[in-house]
Amino acid sequence: MCLKIQFLFLTLFLAATVGTAIDPGSTLSASSNQTWSSSSGTFSLGFISVQPPTTPPSFIAAISYTGGNPVVWTVDKGTAVDSGGSLQFLTSGSLRLVNGSGTSVWDSGTAGATSAALEDSGNLVISNSTGTLWSSFDNPTDTLVPSQNFSVGKVLTSESYSFSLSQIGNLSLQWNNSIVFWNQGLNSSVNVSLQSPVLTLTTIGLLELSDVKLSSPVLVAYSSDYDLNAGVFRVLKLDNDGNLRIYSTSLGGGSSSVKWAAVADQCRVYAYCGNYGVCGYNDSSPVCGCPSENFEMVDPNNGRKGCRRKASLDSCQGSTGMLTLDHTVVLSYPPDAGTETFNIGLSACRANCLSGSSACFASTSLSDGTGLCVIRSKDFVSGYHDPSLPSTSYFKVCLPLAPNPPPSLADTVGDRRSKVPAWVVVVVVLGTLLGLIALEGGLWICCRNNKKFGGLSAQYALLEYASGAPVQFSYKELQQATKGFKERLGAGGFGAVYRGTLVNKTVVAVKQLEGIEQGEKQFRMEVATISSTHHLNLVRLIGFCSEGRHRLLVYEFMKNGSLDNFLFLTEQHSGKLLNWEYRFNIALGTARGITYLHEECRDCIVHCDIKPENILLDENYVSKVSDFGLAKLINPKDHRHRTLTSVRGTRGYLAPEWLANLPITSKSDVYSYGMVLLEIVSGRRNFDVSEETNRKKFSIWAYEEFEKGNISEILDKRLSDQEVDMQQVKRAIQASFWCIQEHPSQRPTMSRVLQMLEGVTEVEKPPTPKSVMEGTVSGTSTYLSSNASAFSTVGVSPPGPSSTSSFQISGASTFTSGRTTDKATSSLLQPDN
Repeated sequence: MCLKIQFLFLTLFLAATVGTAIDPGSTLSASSNQTWSSSSGTFSLGFISVQPPTTPPSFIAAISYTGGNPVVWTVDKGTAVDSGGSLQFLTSGSLRLVNGSGTSVWDSGTAGATSAALEDSGNLVISNSTGTLWSSFDNPTDTLVPSQNFSVGKVLTSESYSFSLSQIGNLSLQWNNSIVFWNQGLNSSVNVSLQSPVLTLTTIGLLELSDVKLSSPVLVAYSSDYDLNAGVFRVLKLDNDGNLRIYSTSLGGGSSSVKWAAVADQCRVYAYCGNYGVCGYNDSSPVCGCPSENFEMVDPNNGRKGCRRKASLDSCQGSTGMLTLDHTVVLSYPPDAGTETFNIGLSACRANCLSGSSACFASTSLSDGTGLCVIRSKDFVSGYHDPSLPSTSYFKVCLPLAPNPPPSLADTVGDRRSKVPAWVVVVVVLGTLLGLIALEGGLWICCRNNKKFGGLSAQYALLEYASGAPVQFSYKELQQATKGFKERLGAGGFGAVYRGTLVNKTVVAVKQLEGIEQGEKQFRMEVATISSTHHLNLVRLIGFCSEGRHRLLVYEFMKNGSLDNFLFLTEQHSGKLLNWEYRFNIALGTARGITYLHEECRDCIVHCDIKPENILLDENYVSKVSDFGLAKLINPKDHRHRTLTSVRGTRGYLAPEWLANLPITSKSDVYSYGMVLLEIVSGRRNFDVSEETNRKKFSIWAYEEFEKGNISEILDKRLSDQEVDMQQVKRAIQASFWCIQEHPSQRPTMSRVLQMLEGVTEVEKPPTPKSVMEGTVSGTSTYLSSNASAFSTVGVSPPGPSSTSSFQISGASTFTSGRTTDKATSSLLQPDN
């Protein structure tokens, strides 16, 4: 049916085109809907309206994918013409863009050409009898399509940004052809001097680098929906916000979605908010603001155009001051002649800039233990504000100072509040200060002799705890809270977990992290990311400790421990059997938590170790996923490589791609969830064997019973005398087998799994999951071969039956070759478990 619809759509589309060949003398008018198309109608060349619309209307000549989206190439890098403009293939052989007045805007310079055609690859080719004279693939604008080679000397451009490939194989993003703010180089494992490197985007979503000196292409990046499915069209595009992204569009056209971005944090793109613009976040969206009211926006309707001083520094010599912005950095990337770095303290960093006359415009002091001070001596300042940044920046301005809140808290562009009279502000401030002094004095009088309050630290006062910000604890405070790390709750790949009680009587679980490779700054930023991830079905991170070699995390305490205690009962825990209603709600809650991590966070978080031990239950048996984001703290060298000794996961829950040298994506978590879901239904480990299952792994036996229609045989036998909704059981079993399909493209997304469980969407019968057959990853450790090689984000062969691959993953820790016998680090179990 889908093929018929696509065929009908293409038929209608082709009927509206001007044919597949472009003959000399042909003309396209900007005011008409005519197009020149490829032979299959997959691509078309015609005029599209400038967005947002202008008055009078203006148009761009562009090559577009079926349905008009995405645009893959534009004539003269998107130069617009009026409604009288046209694109002409002259009899002289040149392709020319002219305005309504007849003025030539662009010319291909191909005099003597005899033919032109738009190929099915999307390449516009002008040629004569001797061969190709000019092609759009050789003159790219801002987009790379599959089968298009991107070699040294070619450049993608978008406004002030550019993307290029160097002779040594480096990929780089630049601003203004001078500041390199993103660079992806060859890994040290690729010890080769390249001769003529070429970058290509494959149809399945892999960005690869090839060279005659390389035995096989190296994998640079991959789309999160990479697979062998031919139902997706992908492009690599440099957007006008300076970020390089891979977009996916369904075959036949439609909306595009981002599946990979070079710069994960948009605020890290240099000059994203223009000169003197400060970038921050409003929820998950980047917003631009000015450092203070000493500045004004160049365009009040577009914060990205930056800010300008209300009074120039030249007009206020002798009366300058330093505006202080906490948790803010001045972005500087080499080569940048306007930046100097010194090892001086906080006050000196401010004073040196202030006393430097016009030689300094802004400075940043890093509070990450390095003592570095960055001096900006060029009058272009791009700032970034984030509550997790351990830094303070200073902007030189004419007095008086007029501070503003950071962009993430300030009014968004276009939202202007009425000013409050100054005397009201003074009265409110003085009244608040007096009230606080009186309150503090009263508390001191009442509590000065009470020992219970002697150890109260301002770092974890109830107000700060309730604010949701990660609280910084000292190591001594956590020693006292855990009574010397006496009450151990569990241990796993990340380290041991202990029960603790804060002085405000809050019971917590304290995790001692092991194997931390990150520096202080990176550790704090990852902690801030984890703590900002809030969801009913995620364990909340309360605070952390980073003191010398001590790295600890403080979590909310889960009274009922982890799910495995209730599924795989022993004689000691025989009274904790969960009925079906609780189990199904736990499955739903876990799916909602993982869906949030994959699809609703600012950045996708791949858990990498979904298992019952990492699903915790509160006092009401509400499930909460733990250990999310921790793998980023453990994984060395900024996640740029992975080895088999650093694979994160547990036997029986690992997706096949973990050990088949394929990139790890959110679909790997889907596989693990499917295994957990089957265990929730059955109350048995998937890799267990018994006489009941004919000495087969339970997951294999369960599918055989499912094929026979014996749903009740798979259900936990201990629920036989209880009321069970068999329709829910069937949906759960079907969803689990969809999740554990061998190839990631066959697995649904977590949001789709959730819809299956809730009955929102009909669940079709899943195909036989090859990944549950004997000899595959699930349930064996035979893939741990001594011949396995190390992987990296760059420097390995593409995925294939016998090739290695590389990827950037959220997690890397220790592969557990056998079943976990003690509790995983994140289980945070109660003492009696």
